[in-house]
Amino acid sequence: MPVYRPDNSVTLPLLEREPELAAAANAVDALCGNKRSGGLLVYRGAAGLGKTALLSEVRRLADGRCAVWSARGGETVTSVPFHVVRQLLQPALTDAEPASGPAGGPTDARELLGDRYEIVGPALGIAPPGEQHADPQGVRDGLDALVERLAAVHGPLVLLVDDAQWADLETLAWLASFAERPAGGLPVLIVVAYRTEEAIGETEWFLQKIGVAARLLVTLSELTSDATAELARAALGEHADDPFCREVWAVTGGNAYETVELLAKVRDTGLEPVERFAGELRALGASARGTGLIARLEELGTPTTRFAWAAAVLGTDISLDLAITLSGMSQHDASACAERLRAARILVGTDPLEFVHPLIAGAVYRAIPPGVRTAMHGLAAWAVSRSGRGSAAAAPHLLEVHPDGDPELVEQLREAAAEHLAVGAPDAARRCLERALAEPPLESVRPQVRYELGCATLLTSPATTVGHLRAALDTAQLDEGLRVDVVFRLAQALTHNNQTGDAAHVVATEVARTEEGPARMRLQGAHFLWEGVQAIEEDGPERSRRLARLADGLTGRDNTERVLLMLRAFDATARGESAEENVQIGERALIEGRLAPGVGWADTAWGFEPPALLGLSYAFADRLDRAESLFQEGLRAFEISGWSGGHLAFAHALVGYGHRRRGRLADAEAYLRESLRLADRVGNGLPMHWDAACMLIDTLLARGHVDKALEAAERHAFAPPYSSSIVIPDAPSVRGRLLLALGRTKEAVAELEAAGQALTARGRHNTVMAPWACDLARAVADDDPRRAAHLASYARDRAERFGTHTAIGVALCCAASLKEGTEKTELLAQAVAHLEASPSAYELAVARVEYGIAAGFPAELACGLELAESCGADGLAERARGAMDARPAPR
Repeated sequence: MPVYRPDNSVTLPLLEREPELAAAANAVDALCGNKRSGGLLVYRGAAGLGKTALLSEVRRLADGRCAVWSARGGETVTSVPFHVVRQLLQPALTDAEPASGPAGGPTDARELLGDRYEIVGPALGIAPPGEQHADPQGVRDGLDALVERLAAVHGPLVLLVDDAQWADLETLAWLASFAERPAGGLPVLIVVAYRTEEAIGETEWFLQKIGVAARLLVTLSELTSDATAELARAALGEHADDPFCREVWAVTGGNAYETVELLAKVRDTGLEPVERFAGELRALGASARGTGLIARLEELGTPTTRFAWAAAVLGTDISLDLAITLSGMSQHDASACAERLRAARILVGTDPLEFVHPLIAGAVYRAIPPGVRTAMHGLAAWAVSRSGRGSAAAAPHLLEVHPDGDPELVEQLREAAAEHLAVGAPDAARRCLERALAEPPLESVRPQVRYELGCATLLTSPATTVGHLRAALDTAQLDEGLRVDVVFRLAQALTHNNQTGDAAHVVATEVARTEEGPARMRLQGAHFLWEGVQAIEEDGPERSRRLARLADGLTGRDNTERVLLMLRAFDATARGESAEENVQIGERALIEGRLAPGVGWADTAWGFEPPALLGLSYAFADRLDRAESLFQEGLRAFEISGWSGGHLAFAHALVGYGHRRRGRLADAEAYLRESLRLADRVGNGLPMHWDAACMLIDTLLARGHVDKALEAAERHAFAPPYSSSIVIPDAPSVRGRLLLALGRTKEAVAELEAAGQALTARGRHNTVMAPWACDLARAVADDDPRRAAHLASYARDRAERFGTHTAIGVALCCAASLKEGTEKTELLAQAVAHLEASPSAYELAVARVEYGIAAGFPAELACGLELAESCGADGLAERARGAMDARPAPR
């Protein structure tokens, strides 16, 4: 089986790779056959063992049967985000006449990407970056969707990635996540090759993940002496004798690349392949690698060496015009140098140029004297910027320049970081900004760089963000206007890192030092926000009184006032104050019923928390139409913005909870499970996990799926210690309900008692948001009926103060559960009446079933059964059917 060698070189068989080749042939057959089954192959090993040759063979097997696109990492461009994925997929998006697959369909980039064009286009280099920070997960999801679309348009795809040890981290992160998709789910075969000895750090971690998902993971070994002899005779003729062939093997150590190079030199020099000339092989072999290669390069002359250095500094896909600028020679002289390097089997191609093998590129790059190499990177950065490619393209070179207090370099790195953030590469942005700090920047600029560094990691690493923003806050030169932004972002990052108490403290400290005015007002809003969403606070009632006084005269004339009104509406909801009045407060935060610009879901000035809290206020006020509209708006906003991480997870949780409040339990479960799936991609134990897990467990208990609720609780560690942020619905209340359903009554009572003490001490009495009192009343009814009655009375009183039909109906059901006879049926009849006027179908189904059983009304019981079935409340439906079956048959 042949392997292609460029430029006057010999075509040799690919030996001792039979299992790998068979697996590749089977994979291509499965891809192009009737099943259209994709997969993943990974070839790894030391440099020069034939990984590239195997990829070439996969290409040969696939050519003419399906679309084949390839890419290669480069040692000097590992810091360029999406560099490899651009090589891989750009041809499908930029060809003037792209191939049309059997399915037909659009081939224009905008059509292929659809709504994701603005999200994925910048990462692929086919659209200008936007102003917002792109969510890396959103970009990865967009790349997934693009590959699916390309497979639909072009038919089966083969994607080849060589030298993945030098691929950028953004590409590797996408490949790792794409590899975890169900095997064979798409007609896409990915083949990855990398050097094991040079895969380190995060690169190694990603490549290991890719390897775990592969259908074939092969670590290549050196050629045996027999295979080396066979190669020698294929290249030089059957007259190559055994001693000569053994010496070829001894010189090369069975390294396939070095063997092929050595045999090519033997052929070029006309050396006879017999024992008496075997002693000359070591000198010939040395010229193919290391110092021998560099000596051979220097023999081509100083200008040619300088041109090779320029090519090595530029890396892969070497632009001829940049190489000319960097080498400082005319186009005529540069072309002559390039031709000499091609003849010496060092370079290949014309424009762009490439090194024949990465081993050659690495050897040439490392041979450049360090001082000269640094200077050339500086010149390369200037040339790239001057060519109009932008600061982001120049960044790999800027990162290699020695720190020298250059303000212009700092600005270039900041510009590059901004572009990296806009394409969804926060790690690349972080590297640029950390390098800018090392320059160092001017004292007046340093706080801004630290702030930008913090913002760069907000979506991906709240803990890292906290460190950078604390450092920015401690900087003496921090401008007062910027200081407010730093404090707000720091508090936001602390909350996302499950440090809500610290967030509230940071803002409180800043409020105390800030004079009256818009900045202090905004900080007060932030303080009320983070205090209000922390699970534990020292004096909740006093905070609520301060917030009520501040919000009382606000009309919503600016965004700070609107946020304060949203916070006041939620706080009053949690306290169980009049739902109708809470809605009126919330309405003052809107403009003609809509969120104002600047306080929307995807706006970064205030974050997504205020509109989420407003939506929850509407939900608990039985204004589910308003709540669902807000939650769907949030979901759309995050999808449009490409925010596929924690933001989208939280939006799914809110939409799911809207379904839960409606009684659409199966739909609620689907959204909440999707929320947790999305949250799992971000990290573990974050506030978004707590909300989604709590809502899911509450929903599963309503469905009567107790075992599944327990499974969800165990999987997501839904147990003390709880999140530092509040959880909706109240987490200890839901855990107490789960323990009751499991028959662990004593534990449930302790959990519910603790929940009640914490909530009432804080002044929070919403019996729907935190249903501890009703569940505790039922739990202690047999042992302490007087206490149960007191708890039911408390729940009813608070429900009536809140004033929603849902709250009152649920409280009446609780009271009825402690009664018998006529009193019980009358309370249940009242509960049904209230719940019929509410949007809460599941709670109504519960009341109807209980009323039908208590009153002995078959029609009411049948109505409750039908409603329970439509809600997906399987446990309740089973109870209703059991009650119907237990009734004596009519005579």
